[in-house]
Amino acid sequence: MFKIKNNFLIILAILQGSLMGATIKHIDVKGIQVPIIFEEQKSLPILNLQLVFQNSGYIQDKDKSGLVSLSSKLLNEGTKELGATAFAQELEENAISLTTSNGFETFVIELSNLKEQSNKGLSLLTDLLKSPNFSQDTLDKLKTIQNGSLKRKENDFDYVAQNQLKSVLFAGTALENPSSGTIETTSKIQLKDIENFITNTISLSNLIIVAGGDFEEEEFEKFIKPFLETLKVGQKNEFQKINFISKNDEKTLIKDTEQAYIYFGSSFNADSKDEENYKAKVASFILGGSGFGSRLMEEIRVKRGLAYSAYGSISINKSHTYFNGYLQTKNESANEAKDLVKQLVAQFVKDGVTQEELTAAKNFLTGSEPLRSETLSQRLNSAFTLYYRGLEQDYSKKELEKIQNLKLEDLNSYIKSHNEINNLTFSIVRK
Repeated sequence: MFKIKNNFLIILAILQGSLMGATIKHIDVKGIQVPIIFEEQKSLPILNLQLVFQNSGYIQDKDKSGLVSLSSKLLNEGTKELGATAFAQELEENAISLTTSNGFETFVIELSNLKEQSNKGLSLLTDLLKSPNFSQDTLDKLKTIQNGSLKRKENDFDYVAQNQLKSVLFAGTALENPSSGTIETTSKIQLKDIENFITNTISLSNLIIVAGGDFEEEEFEKFIKPFLETLKVGQKNEFQKINFISKNDEKTLIKDTEQAYIYFGSSFNADSKDEENYKAKVASFILGGSGFGSRLMEEIRVKRGLAYSAYGSISINKSHTYFNGYLQTKNESANEAKDLVKQLVAQFVKDGVTQEELTAAKNFLTGSEPLRSETLSQRLNSAFTLYYRGLEQDYSKKELEKIQNLKLEDLNSYIKSHNEINNLTFSIVRK
């Protein structure tokens, strides 16, 4: 016991040291207090800069599914003056990486380069945002590539089953549509739609800066301020909470497939700032998030041989929280596997977990946490996530302490209070 306690204290010391690296300040630009999450790292002469525009991911697609995905791809096509090829060559010759991507909630532009190329990198970023490659030829090319990808995914039955689940589970919300849209919706998106989205999104009011590298903090602020002055103030995109209630439902799509693809999900009533989310983390790990040793894997694969893998987890985001999972099995075993998932989840809610399962979860979660803060990018991502969700920067340290001190009866009481995960919606693609 003494050894385990000492190891845990060592882990906390390592984690606390890593979390102290990132600082959060605000810089005044045109009357807007722009947050800067920054970590100085002298070991490598680099700069990593992310412009994160909040509430600006494909949650903003509305009736134009695929709009934000196409918009992020267009910003990877260089400036209107240089075009995609010449702009890419300029980046390559200077060993600069400049990419745009999006999630459900965020739209992200990332710049990485050696410190000596920082002025050049920021200059190219300024040119890109000043004059994106807004041309019909570029959009037509991107639509062709996007639709080709979507056409190929028609035979990717994991993708099909997952999107079918979203369409049922999140019906009537911004989550019901695929992030890349469909061939039908993509064809309706016009150049002016992308121009409007990018113009409205790239603004100081929506911006969070995440950066790190071989800069002192004041040096970085002095470096970034002139660039920020080139951005407009804009309108702040209001945060949108996705509310939904799952129900016992099932949708099956018949395809000529060698096996059945089963995806499932349900509501999970929690908020990203809930103080008891550490219990959800432990419960999720035991039920289906830990691979071998999890309830779903042990009962579905190991004991019955119904699937190669079975997975389930609780996903807690700022805008939405839910339980979801998946497995693949033989076509003739689809109904048996589906019923078994229902039974396992119901039993989990009713009876909770064992002391042995809780101890194993504690050991893994507390032992692996420091591995998630080894690199600069990991630490910056963690610092951003905590800030974005409104949590203190020492939250991870406190969470580990809570996990280590978690009692069996408290965890089981928490699990029993979330009976809503029994309202499972299934999406099945089978022969």
